[in-house]
Amino acid sequence: MMSSNKGKDLAEGSSSSRSPDRDRREPEAPLSRYESQKRRDWNTFCQFLKNQKPPVSVVQCNSSHVLDFLRYLDQFGKTKVHLQGCLYFGKPEPPGPCACPTRQAWGSLDALIGRLRAAYEENGWSAETNPLASGAIRMYLREVRDSQAKARGVPYKKKKKRKNVQIKAAGDGDANDDATVS
Repeated sequence: MMSSNKGKDLAEGSSSSRSPDRDRREPEAPLSRYESQKRRDWNTFCQFLKNQKPPVSVVQCNSSHVLDFLRYLDQFGKTKVHLQGCLYFGKPEPPGPCACPTRQAWGSLDALIGRLRAAYEENGWSAETNPLASGAIRMYLREVRDSQAKARGVPYKKKKKRKNVQIKAAGDGDANDDATVS
């Protein structure tokens, strides 16, 4: 018996009979959260470039396009950044609301750039020509970090990396006698 939806199924790309190639392929493992986010970010960035007047291809993209993208994202941010004249400027926990703009948080932008840098190179472009890795982007991120820290009254301090130092215990030199000091 024929399905009345056969034409619709074919138009939508689905079919009740599967192709032999499809059956032989290994099912793809689901993407990790990071990979999914990276793919989503890459698609958003590429769409942003396409929407430029005139449209910009990834090959033509430079650091100014990346900076425009980061500034564009600020409109969707949730981090309140107090302006210099605001009563709450420099106060970590302001007591009330104000008219200062919301922006993307520095940490979110930093992570976004990391994912986009990786996606750029995974899509076949060279690390040397990666506009997401330019000095202008690093400088912009540093300025965002510092201005947000200043606006909140909390200075940003880089965390020092802890180094594990192994000290060999005196005795027979057995590997189980090693102590780790941090």
